[in-house]
Amino acid sequence: MPHSTRVVSLIAVAPMALLLFAPGGVVSQAHPTSVAPEEIRHIQSISPQSGPPGTVVSLSTMNLPYEANVHVGVGAMGQGFEALVEAQQGRLGEIAVRVSVPEDTPQDRPIVFIAFNAIFAPIGMSDPFHVTDAEGKVRRRGEVVSREDDCVLFRDQDGYEYELTGENDGLQVGEALRVEGFFFNTGPCFDGPTIGVSDARPNEE
Repeated sequence: MPHSTRVVSLIAVAPMALLLFAPGGVVSQAHPTSVAPEEIRHIQSISPQSGPPGTVVSLSTMNLPYEANVHVGVGAMGQGFEALVEAQQGRLGEIAVRVSVPEDTPQDRPIVFIAFNAIFAPIGMSDPFHVTDAEGKVRRRGEVVSREDDCVLFRDQDGYEYELTGENDGLQVGEALRVEGFFFNTGPCFDGPTIGVSDARPNEE
């Protein structure tokens, strides 16, 4: 597939792109005919869900509206998105592509993969992909939102939530932090993204 370096501003291309700025704002549907065409749909499969720049990610979904052209891109919440490949749709609108995480992607926030139509209006969005360094670590800025014994929940600047394990002694609810640590898909307290904290310090910005 041809590579494109076109960068798209989601605010400019479609009012529905406002959904992209809040995790959980994408409408998820299982059947290609059950969603109104103007809605941004949930890309149903992403594997793996974390890794360093250069990681090859497999994306597939069966719920996109049928389009003359579908492009798949990548970016972060509130930022522009770079178109990576053109995807071929099956007769029910399904797509399956493999894309590489750009080498210059930072590790300080998650990215998402976006499906665009021919006029670069977004029609689908994946769950977040957590970009790590070569050791498997991520960096996040955010706030501790709950704590019960050793179960600490942290919300980052994009609204994504993580369990904090490891060096979490003394972390208090409401504390604004910069954290760094190893990324895991699940933790001992919550079935969801987890950071095994190796460093936590006040976020002074």
